[in-house]
Amino acid sequence: MVSTVKDPVLAVMSLSGGNDGLNTIIPYNNPKYRDYRPSLGIAAEQIIPINDQLGLHPALAPLKKHWDEGHLAIILGVGYPNGSLSHFRSMDIWATCEPNELGLTGWLGSVIQDVDPKGENVLTGVNFGRGLPRSMAKEGVAVASVGDLSTYGLLTDMGAESQRADALDLFGRMYAPAIGQGAVDDYIRRTGIEALQGADILSTAPGMYRSEVEYASTAMGGYLRDMAQVHNADFGTRVMFTTAPYNIFDTHANQSVGHANLLQDVAVNVDAFMTDIRQLGKSDNLTLFFYSEFGRRAMDNGSGTDHGTGGVAFAIGDHVKGGIYGEYPSLEEGKLEDGGNLQHNVDFRSPYTTLLDRWMGLDAKEIVGGNYEALNFI
Repeated sequence: MVSTVKDPVLAVMSLSGGNDGLNTIIPYNNPKYRDYRPSLGIAAEQIIPINDQLGLHPALAPLKKHWDEGHLAIILGVGYPNGSLSHFRSMDIWATCEPNELGLTGWLGSVIQDVDPKGENVLTGVNFGRGLPRSMAKEGVAVASVGDLSTYGLLTDMGAESQRADALDLFGRMYAPAIGQGAVDDYIRRTGIEALQGADILSTAPGMYRSEVEYASTAMGGYLRDMAQVHNADFGTRVMFTTAPYNIFDTHANQSVGHANLLQDVAVNVDAFMTDIRQLGKSDNLTLFFYSEFGRRAMDNGSGTDHGTGGVAFAIGDHVKGGIYGEYPSLEEGKLEDGGNLQHNVDFRSPYTTLLDRWMGLDAKEIVGGNYEALNFI
């Protein structure tokens, strides 16, 4: 575990839909790249080299300085055995670390429980977005979900506690016939009260935040700005999660412009987030990890790319040892999986293990379901 003055915080962002890793980290000196991407290949003069073999998509330019500073880790060929081409199944596998059966427990839900076993802080885990992501779901674990921090709160427009209680009772009567009165009593009211408590606390975060850093006026920009505000407020939040708008990285068509815009959205806002928390003096105990549930096929389809397997993931932070981790999947025809998919060579549970063992100081084996080699980016 990395020694920090404050408790380590793990922030995670999902690039939902299957990001095209081949056009994100580009093997620009491999002739197969041009063979496979006659329509979507990035012009050589636009690629941003990071070594003599690989380069960044030009839209990722805002992240280049983090690479140059040695704080951006790029993890190549990330995936899992017998990769699923279903968004739903692959997202579920990344969320629960259960590739062979339907998992019920989210890996980040286990992290929240491990760092706050008695559930003493209703804000140990915060999701920035709507609903409860599968990765944070675990029985008995409370998670606050923030759609927009500036207007956040469940029933917070009701001024009196009695009105809130009456509303929760109404919810209870509505749901009891379907799931049973006991479940209502044990879950809906409890989590409702916890949500109200969390909302009351979270509503104070914007007032503590002063920043001139500009985020993009997109969903990702809003969520990462809200994440910075919560982290800045020192609520004791240890796990934060957000996701790109649902399946937005599913670039089957019109990828040339669309993917560039998506990567720019990621790069601009990740850069803004890291710059923001550094200027606030809050970057020393946070690591951001971002990934997609799978990559895309090696060959373009003329307008876009279809679902693939091996992809790319990133870690960024003051304590991250920047560099390339894992090997670029082979582009040789005989080494592609059926359908032209890039083989994975790093199990996604390896970066998870790294983050859990070396950053959060937890027993990764119990959370990810086995022993996986840690990488050296922390």
